[in-house]
Amino acid sequence: MFSSRVMRRKNTQDRTRKTDIIMKLLLHTCCAPCLIYPLERLRQNGLEVTGFFYNPNIHPFSEYKNRKQAIEDLKKTVDIEIIYPEYKPEEFFHTVNLKESKPQRCSLCWTLRLQQTAKVAKEKGFDAFTTTLLVSPYQDQELIKKIGNEISEEEGISFHYEDFRPGFRKAHNEAKAKGIYCQKYCGCIYSMSRRFTEHEVRHKS
Repeated sequence: MFSSRVMRRKNTQDRTRKTDIIMKLLLHTCCAPCLIYPLERLRQNGLEVTGFFYNPNIHPFSEYKNRKQAIEDLKKTVDIEIIYPEYKPEEFFHTVNLKESKPQRCSLCWTLRLQQTAKVAKEKGFDAFTTTLLVSPYQDQELIKKIGNEISEEEGISFHYEDFRPGFRKAHNEAKAKGIYCQKYCGCIYSMSRRFTEHEVRHKS
């Protein structure tokens, strides 16, 4: 009888210790405005979040520096650690070489960035990974989710999926109100070219 009570007490204590553990999550971060809402939501869910600014797709280097500085500006108010790997645009160009047409290019780009996020998360002892790409209404939510789940299986680390899109507009308005840099295109040279071509066409018509 005594041993049974001890065992039940031990099991309860074990469960309590498990629920007290805070899950550490590595958040792939594409830009400052898109970081705001996912970070808020993840923290509300009790997760310990670290950002990972791995975006070799961003072009040119001046744009990369603008977005990185925007992250630093946001950090002053949200207090988050950000990991900045070396900027290597050749990794993006090697990945999309001869496959530059959309949507194939975007799928390859998301895979590249999420794969690296998962690898670093596993190496550094995080419990899971996810991405701020899931906040954008302009990206293929289901495809990003599929890529994340596939990489999770390959790398042996959990992918945290959540549809962050409901907070997109509010977060971007907040970023503008705080004077945080908001980019005009997705990031790569192809999206930049398309954005400015469309801009010129609108102004000529």
